[in-house]
Amino acid sequence: MKKSKLKRITVLGVVNHAFIALLAVACMLPMLLVLAISFSSDAAIRVHGYQLIPSDISFAAYRLIFSPTSSIYQGYLVSLTVTILGTFLALAITGMAAFTLQNKHVQYRNALAFFFFIPMVFNAGLVPWFMMNRALGLINNIWALIVPSLMFSTFNMFLCRNFMRGIPDSLMDSAKIDGASELAIAFKIYFPLSTPVLATVALFYGVAYWNDWFNAIMLVNNPNLFPLQYMLFQIQSELEALRRLGPGIPIRELPGESLKMATVIVTIGPIILLYPYLQKYFVKGLIIGGVKG
Repeated sequence: MKKSKLKRITVLGVVNHAFIALLAVACMLPMLLVLAISFSSDAAIRVHGYQLIPSDISFAAYRLIFSPTSSIYQGYLVSLTVTILGTFLALAITGMAAFTLQNKHVQYRNALAFFFFIPMVFNAGLVPWFMMNRALGLINNIWALIVPSLMFSTFNMFLCRNFMRGIPDSLMDSAKIDGASELAIAFKIYFPLSTPVLATVALFYGVAYWNDWFNAIMLVNNPNLFPLQYMLFQIQSELEALRRLGPGIPIRELPGESLKMATVIVTIGPIILLYPYLQKYFVKGLIIGGVKG
Protein backbone atom coordinates (compact mmCIF):
# COMPACT_ATOMS: atom_id res chain seq x y z
CA MET A 1 0.00 0.00 0.00
CA LYS A 2 2.82 2.36 0.92
CA LYS A 3 4.73 1.48 -2.24
CA SER A 4 1.64 2.16 -4.36
CA LYS A 5 1.12 5.53 -2.66
CA LEU A 6 4.80 6.42 -3.05
CA LYS A 7 4.68 5.47 -6.73
CA ARG A 8 1.54 7.58 -7.27
CA ILE A 9 3.15 10.61 -5.63
CA THR A 10 6.32 10.15 -7.68
CA VAL A 11 4.40 9.99 -10.95
CA LEU A 12 2.43 13.08 -9.96
CA GLY A 13 5.67 14.89 -9.17
CA VAL A 14 7.19 13.96 -12.53
CA VAL A 15 4.10 15.17 -14.37
CA ASN A 16 4.08 18.38 -12.36
CA HIS A 17 7.76 19.10 -13.04
CA ALA A 18 7.32 18.27 -16.73
CA PHE A 19 4.38 20.68 -16.99
CA ILE A 20 6.32 23.46 -15.25
CA ALA A 21 9.30 22.84 -17.54
CA LEU A 22 7.10 23.07 -20.65
CA LEU A 23 5.50 26.23 -19.32
CA ALA A 24 8.94 27.76 -18.69
CA VAL A 25 10.03 26.90 -22.24
CA ALA A 26 6.83 28.43 -23.62
CA CYS A 27 7.54 31.63 -21.67
CA MET A 28 11.14 31.73 -22.93
CA LEU A 29 10.30 31.24 -26.61
CA PRO A 30 9.11 34.81 -27.27
CA MET A 31 12.27 36.20 -25.68
CA LEU A 32 14.48 33.86 -27.71
CA LEU A 33 12.59 34.84 -30.84
CA VAL A 34 13.17 38.54 -30.14
CA LEU A 35 16.88 37.84 -29.59
CA ALA A 36 17.12 35.87 -32.84
CA ILE A 37 15.37 38.58 -34.87
CA SER A 38 17.69 41.23 -33.46
CA PHE A 39 20.61 39.34 -35.06
CA SER A 40 18.82 38.82 -38.39
CA SER A 41 19.09 40.96 -41.48
CA ASP A 42 15.96 42.71 -42.67
CA ALA A 43 16.26 40.99 -46.06
CA ALA A 44 16.10 37.57 -44.38
CA ILE A 45 13.13 38.69 -42.29
CA ARG A 46 11.26 39.83 -45.39
CA VAL A 47 11.92 36.53 -47.17
CA HIS A 48 11.69 33.96 -44.36
CA GLY A 49 9.76 35.79 -41.67
CA TYR A 50 10.61 35.41 -38.00
CA GLN A 51 12.95 32.49 -37.25
CA LEU A 52 14.40 31.13 -34.02
CA ILE A 53 17.60 30.35 -35.93
CA PRO A 54 18.51 33.29 -38.21
CA SER A 55 19.24 32.30 -41.80
CA ASP A 56 21.33 35.44 -42.31
CA ILE A 57 23.08 36.74 -39.20
CA SER A 58 23.59 40.50 -39.14
CA PHE A 59 24.89 42.87 -36.46
CA ALA A 60 23.68 46.00 -38.27
CA ALA A 61 21.09 46.87 -35.63
CA TYR A 62 23.60 46.67 -32.77
CA ARG A 63 26.23 48.54 -34.80
CA LEU A 64 23.70 51.34 -35.28
CA ILE A 65 22.76 51.44 -31.60
CA PHE A 66 26.35 51.25 -30.31
CA SER A 67 28.03 53.24 -33.07
CA PRO A 68 30.98 55.49 -32.04
CA THR A 69 28.88 58.59 -32.66
CA SER A 70 25.98 57.21 -30.63
CA SER A 71 25.35 58.64 -27.19
CA ILE A 72 23.78 55.40 -26.00
CA TYR A 73 26.42 55.04 -23.30
CA GLN A 74 25.51 58.43 -21.86
CA GLY A 75 21.86 57.37 -21.95
CA TYR A 76 22.71 54.21 -20.02
CA LEU A 77 24.52 56.24 -17.38
CA VAL A 78 21.61 58.67 -17.03
CA SER A 79 19.05 55.85 -16.80
CA LEU A 80 21.10 53.95 -14.22
CA THR A 81 21.57 57.08 -12.11
CA VAL A 82 17.90 58.00 -12.27
CA THR A 83 16.75 54.43 -11.57
CA ILE A 84 19.04 53.82 -8.60
CA LEU A 85 18.57 57.21 -6.96
CA GLY A 86 14.86 57.48 -7.74
CA THR A 87 14.08 53.95 -6.53
CA PHE A 88 15.96 54.51 -3.26
CA LEU A 89 14.23 57.81 -2.51
CA ALA A 90 10.77 56.62 -3.55
CA LEU A 91 11.14 53.45 -1.48
CA ALA A 92 12.23 55.44 1.57
CA ILE A 93 9.25 57.80 1.28
CA THR A 94 6.82 54.94 0.68
CA GLY A 95 8.15 52.90 3.60
CA MET A 96 8.04 55.81 6.04
CA ALA A 97 4.52 56.79 4.94
CA ALA A 98 3.34 53.18 5.34
CA PHE A 99 4.95 52.94 8.79
CA THR A 100 3.22 56.14 9.87
CA LEU A 101 -0.23 55.05 8.68
CA GLN A 102 -0.04 51.67 10.39
CA ASN A 103 1.13 53.17 13.67
CA LYS A 104 -1.81 53.06 16.09
CA HIS A 105 -0.33 55.95 18.08
CA VAL A 106 -0.65 58.37 15.13
CA GLN A 107 -3.77 60.53 15.35
CA TYR A 108 -6.00 60.95 12.29
CA ARG A 109 -4.15 58.17 10.46
CA ASN A 110 -7.39 57.07 8.77
CA ALA A 111 -7.99 60.62 7.55
CA LEU A 112 -4.44 60.70 6.20
CA ALA A 113 -5.00 57.37 4.46
CA PHE A 114 -8.13 58.79 2.80
CA PHE A 115 -6.13 61.88 1.76
CA PHE A 116 -3.55 59.62 0.09
CA PHE A 117 -6.35 57.64 -1.56
CA ILE A 118 -7.74 60.69 -3.41
CA PRO A 119 -4.97 60.80 -6.09
CA MET A 120 -5.86 57.22 -7.03
CA VAL A 121 -9.25 58.51 -8.20
CA PHE A 122 -8.63 62.09 -9.34
CA ASN A 123 -5.84 63.58 -11.44
CA ALA A 124 -5.02 67.28 -11.70
CA GLY A 125 -4.05 67.03 -15.38
CA LEU A 126 -1.00 67.65 -17.52
CA VAL A 127 -0.91 71.46 -17.49
CA PRO A 128 -0.88 71.86 -13.67
CA TRP A 129 1.68 69.07 -13.51
CA PHE A 130 3.99 70.91 -15.91
CA MET A 131 3.49 74.29 -14.20
CA MET A 132 4.32 72.77 -10.82
CA ASN A 133 7.51 71.21 -12.15
CA ARG A 134 8.56 74.48 -13.72
CA ALA A 135 7.85 76.37 -10.48
CA LEU A 136 10.04 73.90 -8.61
CA GLY A 137 12.91 74.38 -11.08
CA LEU A 138 12.63 70.85 -12.48
CA ILE A 139 13.63 71.82 -16.01
CA ASN A 140 16.77 70.60 -17.78
CA ASN A 141 18.40 68.92 -14.79
CA ILE A 142 18.73 65.39 -13.49
CA TRP A 143 16.10 66.02 -10.81
CA ALA A 144 13.54 66.61 -13.55
CA LEU A 145 13.81 62.88 -14.30
CA ILE A 146 13.51 61.85 -10.63
CA VAL A 147 11.28 64.16 -8.60
CA PRO A 148 8.11 64.15 -10.80
CA SER A 149 7.93 60.37 -10.36
CA LEU A 150 9.11 60.50 -6.75
CA MET A 151 5.67 61.17 -5.32
CA PHE A 152 5.10 57.62 -4.20
CA SER A 153 2.48 55.34 -5.68
CA THR A 154 -0.53 55.16 -3.37
CA PHE A 155 -1.01 51.51 -4.28
CA ASN A 156 2.55 50.70 -3.21
CA MET A 157 2.09 52.63 0.02
CA PHE A 158 -1.08 50.74 0.95
CA LEU A 159 0.64 47.48 0.03
CA CYS A 160 3.44 48.25 2.49
CA ARG A 161 1.02 49.47 5.15
CA ASN A 162 -1.05 46.28 4.98
CA PHE A 163 2.10 44.17 5.31
CA MET A 164 3.35 46.17 8.31
CA ARG A 165 -0.01 45.76 10.01
CA GLY A 166 0.80 42.07 10.34
CA ILE A 167 3.80 42.84 12.56
CA PRO A 168 2.82 42.49 16.25
CA ASP A 169 2.29 45.79 18.04
CA SER A 170 4.10 44.31 21.04
CA LEU A 171 7.41 44.79 19.21
CA MET A 172 6.84 48.53 18.98
CA ASP A 173 5.62 48.76 22.56
CA SER A 174 8.67 46.87 23.84
CA ALA A 175 11.02 49.08 21.82
CA LYS A 176 9.39 52.22 23.20
CA ILE A 177 9.76 50.93 26.76
CA ASP A 178 13.48 50.49 26.01
CA GLY A 179 13.63 54.12 24.89
CA ALA A 180 13.78 53.63 21.09
CA SER A 181 12.59 56.50 18.92
CA GLU A 182 10.02 56.16 16.14
CA LEU A 183 12.79 56.42 13.54
CA ALA A 184 14.81 53.68 15.22
CA ILE A 185 11.74 51.44 15.44
CA ALA A 186 11.04 51.95 11.75
CA PHE A 187 14.56 51.27 10.48
CA LYS A 188 15.65 48.61 12.98
CA ILE A 189 12.44 46.62 13.42
CA TYR A 190 9.72 47.29 10.86
CA PHE A 191 11.75 47.75 7.69
CA PRO A 192 13.91 44.61 8.19
CA LEU A 193 10.78 42.56 8.90
CA SER A 194 9.11 44.07 5.81
CA THR A 195 11.88 43.07 3.40
CA PRO A 196 9.58 40.98 1.13
CA VAL A 197 7.11 43.79 0.46
CA LEU A 198 9.82 46.47 0.26
CA ALA A 199 11.71 44.38 -2.31
CA THR A 200 8.50 44.00 -4.32
CA VAL A 201 7.83 47.73 -4.24
CA ALA A 202 11.47 48.44 -5.13
CA LEU A 203 11.05 46.30 -8.25
CA PHE A 204 7.92 48.25 -9.20
CA TYR A 205 9.70 51.58 -8.79
CA GLY A 206 12.87 50.38 -10.54
CA VAL A 207 10.99 49.17 -13.61
CA ALA A 208 8.96 52.40 -13.75
CA TYR A 209 12.06 54.61 -13.57
CA TRP A 210 13.98 52.49 -16.06
CA ASN A 211 11.17 52.56 -18.63
CA ASP A 212 10.30 56.23 -18.15
CA TRP A 213 10.62 58.50 -21.18
CA PHE A 214 7.73 60.92 -20.61
CA ASN A 215 9.60 63.17 -18.16
CA ALA A 216 12.45 63.54 -20.66
CA ILE A 217 10.08 64.62 -23.43
CA MET A 218 8.27 67.15 -21.25
CA LEU A 219 11.01 68.56 -19.04
CA VAL A 220 14.41 68.02 -20.69
CA ASN A 221 15.95 69.28 -23.93
CA ASN A 222 19.61 68.79 -23.01
CA PRO A 223 20.95 65.77 -24.98
CA ASN A 224 23.34 64.94 -22.14
CA LEU A 225 20.37 64.25 -19.88
CA PHE A 226 18.35 62.05 -22.22
CA PRO A 227 17.65 58.64 -20.63
CA LEU A 228 18.07 55.40 -22.54
CA GLN A 229 14.42 54.89 -23.40
CA TYR A 230 14.07 58.34 -24.94
CA MET A 231 17.30 57.97 -26.92
CA LEU A 232 16.15 54.65 -28.38
CA PHE A 233 12.85 56.27 -29.27
CA GLN A 234 14.81 58.96 -31.11
CA ILE A 235 16.83 56.34 -33.01
CA GLN A 236 13.64 54.61 -34.13
CA SER A 237 12.08 57.91 -35.23
CA GLU A 238 15.17 59.05 -37.14
CA LEU A 239 15.48 55.69 -38.85
CA GLU A 240 11.85 55.79 -39.91
CA ALA A 241 12.35 59.29 -41.31
CA LEU A 242 15.40 58.15 -43.28
CA ARG A 243 13.52 55.18 -44.68
CA ARG A 244 10.66 57.39 -45.88
CA LEU A 245 12.27 60.67 -46.90
CA GLY A 246 16.01 60.18 -47.29
CA PRO A 247 16.95 60.58 -50.98
CA GLY A 248 19.77 58.38 -52.18
CA ILE A 249 19.89 56.30 -49.00
CA PRO A 250 20.14 52.51 -49.51
CA ILE A 251 16.89 51.85 -47.71
CA ARG A 252 17.19 48.08 -47.80
CA GLU A 253 20.47 48.29 -45.88
CA LEU A 254 18.86 50.13 -42.99
CA PRO A 255 17.71 47.75 -40.23
CA GLY A 256 14.04 48.04 -39.42
CA GLU A 257 12.51 45.06 -37.67
CA SER A 258 15.87 43.91 -36.34
CA LEU A 259 16.47 47.36 -34.84
CA LYS A 260 13.16 47.22 -33.00
CA MET A 261 14.05 43.86 -31.48
CA ALA A 262 17.59 45.01 -30.68
CA THR A 263 16.22 47.98 -28.75
CA VAL A 264 14.07 45.57 -26.74
CA ILE A 265 17.14 43.48 -25.85
CA VAL A 266 19.18 46.56 -24.93
CA THR A 267 16.50 48.03 -22.68
CA ILE A 268 15.41 44.93 -20.77
CA GLY A 269 18.91 43.64 -19.98
CA PRO A 270 19.33 45.29 -16.54
CA ILE A 271 15.79 44.35 -15.48
CA ILE A 272 16.40 40.70 -16.35
CA LEU A 273 19.59 40.74 -14.29
CA LEU A 274 17.85 42.42 -11.34
CA TYR A 275 14.70 40.30 -11.15
CA PRO A 276 16.29 36.98 -10.03
CA TYR A 277 17.63 38.65 -6.89
CA LEU A 278 14.16 39.95 -5.94
CA GLN A 279 12.09 37.00 -7.14
CA LYS A 280 12.07 35.18 -3.80
CA TYR A 281 10.49 38.25 -2.16
CA PHE A 282 8.16 39.19 -5.00
CA VAL A 283 5.26 36.73 -4.63
CA LYS A 284 5.43 36.66 -0.82
CA GLY A 285 5.41 40.45 -0.50
CA LEU A 286 2.64 40.93 -3.04
CA ILE A 287 0.31 38.29 -1.60
CA ILE A 288 0.83 39.02 2.09
CA GLY A 289 0.76 42.78 1.59
CA GLY A 290 -2.40 42.53 -0.47
CA VAL A 291 -4.47 40.42 1.93
CA LYS A 292 -3.45 41.62 5.39
CA GLY A 293 -5.23 44.46 7.11
